[in-house]
Amino acid sequence: MKDVMLYNGAAVIGYRTKALAYSKRLAVAIVALSLAACANGSTATVTKSKGLRCVDDSQNCIQQRKYALNSLLADSSYAWVHQPVTAEAYATGVRLFAYKKKKKQLSCRDLRRGQQEAHNARSVLSSSAGRNLTPAQVARGAMLGTEVSRELKREIGRRCR
Repeated sequence: MKDVMLYNGAAVIGYRTKALAYSKRLAVAIVALSLAACANGSTATVTKSKGLRCVDDSQNCIQQRKYALNSLLADSSYAWVHQPVTAEAYATGVRLFAYKKKKKQLSCRDLRRGQQEAHNARSVLSSSAGRNLTPAQVARGAMLGTEVSRELKREIGRRCR
């Protein structure tokens, strides 16, 4: 009887040990894949897009928005100008601030696109697309959109014909 209990106890411990070893291998594989993604640059894209969707004022969201803004400002191809805009992106202000900062470097075509995007901020934020946003987030995004639209319109008038 005692041998059977020890045997059964050892078998249970053996299964637990195997499960623990499997969990450790799985954790190592996940870390390795994460590091590979970092080296590949895909984490930057995920974090940048998170910063365009993170609308609250938590420290985490603020950091994500800073990272997203810096990523847009560092993009010398300005590919972000031609990407679709969500209500959350308007509410974060990241893209609008990027237009503000880069207005002197943008082409006339990109300035016009940015001016139209900024002009549309109020209507998009007030539509059903902005239903998950607070009134304060809508108001801030709309005010920033109006301000950036005016600035870009002046820049267009100054440089573009």
